[in-house]
Amino acid sequence: MPFIEVKNVSKNFKIFKNRPGLCGAVISLFHREYEIKKAVSDISFSLEKGEITGYIGPNGAGKSTTIKMLSGVLTPDEGEIKVGDIIPYKERKKNAKRIGVVFGQRSQLYWDLPVSDTFSLYQKLYEIPKALYDHNKEMYIDLFDMSGFINQSVRQLSLGQKMKANLALSMLHDPDVLYLDEPTIGLDVMSRKNLRRGIKALNREKNTTIILTTHDMSDIEAVCDRLIVIDLGRKLFDGSLENFKNLYEDGFMIKMEFADLPEWEALPGFTLKGNDNNIWNIKVEKNIRCKDALNTLINHYNPENISVHEQDIEDIVQRIFTE
Repeated sequence: MPFIEVKNVSKNFKIFKNRPGLCGAVISLFHREYEIKKAVSDISFSLEKGEITGYIGPNGAGKSTTIKMLSGVLTPDEGEIKVGDIIPYKERKKNAKRIGVVFGQRSQLYWDLPVSDTFSLYQKLYEIPKALYDHNKEMYIDLFDMSGFINQSVRQLSLGQKMKANLALSMLHDPDVLYLDEPTIGLDVMSRKNLRRGIKALNREKNTTIILTTHDMSDIEAVCDRLIVIDLGRKLFDGSLENFKNLYEDGFMIKMEFADLPEWEALPGFTLKGNDNNIWNIKVEKNIRCKDALNTLINHYNPENISVHEQDIEDIVQRIFTE
């Protein structure tokens, strides 16, 4: 039986319509008009215990609304949600003790307190047994390399250090589910790499079910086994990353390097996508075999070096949303 079940869930919001001008503002005081915005429309999916799933879509697609319904903050207008044996919006307190949440833009840490003091507060808040608390605290200090700043005030920490501490804090009570919303936003390359490695280790050690929402597709490729894509409140895709690429890829890329850059001549099925420092990036249509594409380009342009690359998942997602 799936650990998380979302069945035919919809959520609408009633939005106040502003009338223009002073006269319109006065009229609105006595006669308000509203429009209905459908944030989530008939979405269904199920997750097994321990899955790491990317949940992506453009701004306004319905990602945050879905996460808020899963975490019990919002109640769906239609459909059913179960997390384990709990209906989140009916048993909010019980559900809250079984989930962890990390929002990239919002910190759960107390600004003037050392990180260790915030950990102690959460032990009391979640009633974590001392043995479990001590074990988890030491494990996360080691996993996220926090020994150098665990006793520092939060105001003195870098963004990457705060994100590590927030992730560790959200996992102290051994939640069954972890909701991550843009956890690597604003981080440098090394901090992103370390945080992704930590998320994978958490899943491996604790078998935690993780739902990740992000606009950084490299997060998805590095962390997730499965991808759910939504737009305008509707589900577009649900499956493995490999199946996503197979379904939506419309070709592949070839990079060619030249000693002396030749003139580009349009060839059927080939599109020049970039021309920088005697390097061409060429898009090849899906119906052309890789072997044939290489032979054609080598014979036609005689490059110094040539290499083949899959399309970036970010490019595929961007094209889907644009279309």
